Amino acid sequence: MIIVHHLNNSRSQRVLWLLEELDIEYEIKYYQRDPKTMLAPESLRQVHPLGKSPTITDGALTITESGAIIEYIVDNYGNGRLIPAPNTPEHLRYTYWLHYAEGSAILPLIFRLVLGSFGMGDSDAMKAFVAPQLKLHFDYIEDELAKSIWFTGEEFTAADIQMSFPLEMIAGVAEDIENRPKIKEFVARIHERPAYKRALERGGKYDFASSV
Repeated sequence: MIIVHHLNNSRSQRVLWLLEELDIEYEIKYYQRDPKTMLAPESLRQVHPLGKSPTITDGALTITESGAIIEYIVDNYGNGRLIPAPNTPEHLRYTYWLHYAEGSAILPLIFRLVLGSFGMGDSDAMKAFVAPQLKLHFDYIEDELAKSIWFTGEEFTAADIQMSFPLEMIAGVAEDIENRPKIKEFVARIHERPAYKRALERGGKYDFASSV
């Protein structure tokens, strides 16, 4: 059985949601952030040397990184669900968004978070690099969501689950979301999915669930 090593207020919420969408049995081991540093506890290093979440174990396998976890679960447990048919334009878009979420979209958000935590929210680095990158990426995402209801087209896929975290992060920031109605609609739409709600019930407190 899959065990999700679940850190509060983290990307691992997406893994719980995916498992609920696929109606797969799983267990959760809960971890809490340090209230001062907001970092993951050292106990996660006993699961994986980097001590990061999400991490899953499935028998003898230990898998980390959101995209790799999603691919593993969909490929091994999905039975063709939540993934477009091979060799289609939708499948190519699926692969793109699955990797874009952590490869591009999340980076300026992390930079902003780190700079802000060190009192550099109004720094030259923020103004010259981070803010323009945020605008570039989230204007791009807004335009893409204007083309179809989900990231790969009209069908919901695991790529939408992967893209949820960066969009939930900006949905709670008024200046980020005020002129991006399609992103706001996307976040509201995922929050209404029954599987999303079930994942919240099992995962516990998740601040981004009330971002819209």
